[in-house]
Amino acid sequence: MSDELVLRPIGWVESELRERADAPRQGDEGAPEAWVVFDDSVRDALADVKPGDEVILISWFDRADREVQKVHPRGDVARPATGVFSTRSPDRPNPLGLHRVRVLAVDGLRVRVSDLEALDGTPIVDVKPVLGGVSER
Repeated sequence: MSDELVLRPIGWVESELRERADAPRQGDEGAPEAWVVFDDSVRDALADVKPGDEVILISWFDRADREVQKVHPRGDVARPATGVFSTRSPDRPNPLGLHRVRVLAVDGLRVRVSDLEALDGTPIVDVKPVLGGVSER
């Protein structure tokens, strides 16, 4: 068994958010709309994504500190340090981000989404539909 995982970006975020200090901690806390630009190699995988869909974007926080194991939740030093697996901190051993967004527009390999707190240039590694009840997908 190998302990090596290979992830490759399938797309990248285009956002007005350039610096970590400018990004809200969660998408529903004032995150802007953004474009996700997908690689041509996943064109067929995007075939059924349409405006109005709710999806989970899975990103790789490429600017995260992978050595961090404890944080003060929301950066509040008055709160006790907590293991990152009990928080949504982007700093963690494997910095995957989960972003629940609504698809606003699809233009070929470009998908406009709502409420995305990821920084400009953040790699996207997967997309999953938000499931509610029984689904045919």
